[in-house]
Amino acid sequence: MAQKREGYAPFSVERKAGVQSATVNGTIDVVQEIRPTLTTGFVDEKGDWKGLKSSEEQFHSFGVDEAIANGAAILAPQIASGTIWPLDMTGFKDIQIAIRPSNGGNFKMEAVMGPADLAYANLRDVNAAATLKLSTTSRVADTSLDDLFYDAAEALTADVWNIFMIMGRTAGQKLLQFKITNNSGDISSFQFASLRVV
Repeated sequence: MAQKREGYAPFSVERKAGVQSATVNGTIDVVQEIRPTLTTGFVDEKGDWKGLKSSEEQFHSFGVDEAIANGAAILAPQIASGTIWPLDMTGFKDIQIAIRPSNGGNFKMEAVMGPADLAYANLRDVNAAATLKLSTTSRVADTSLDDLFYDAAEALTADVWNIFMIMGRTAGQKLLQFKITNNSGDISSFQFASLRVV
């Protein structure tokens, strides 16, 4: 909606009063508009357009691991058709992971570094499958690092999706995988899926 009105220039009231020697027009146009705006991205310091991320609406990166022995571990997501692998959390704050085991019981879950043959930004030869670390405090004196995400024993129900929200801890991680260890007491097959949230 736009509305145009006329206002007096404060420096030329004499002109409006009829003094013909004034050198400046006595009115200025004042445009009043209401415009809806939408932020979809920004231009970075190199002049490249960067679009804003939005939360994913559906789970993806489905993978199936068959007959995993008790005590054995897998890395998820895995390379498969239609997967986002490994997970890139750039621009995302939270992540939901879903696990569907064929055998109920305890499973260990931890966030780990992705494979060594892929780059983390411009770094290669990363410490693959190593537990990721982060600082959980802003105090200068505390220099200890904690596990980014580590659950030693989470009881999962068989043949249904067990869904977990990991809030804030994986934000910005560029080469993310989850190491899942079968501690259910028996052989288990399981599926994994994920959904990233802004």
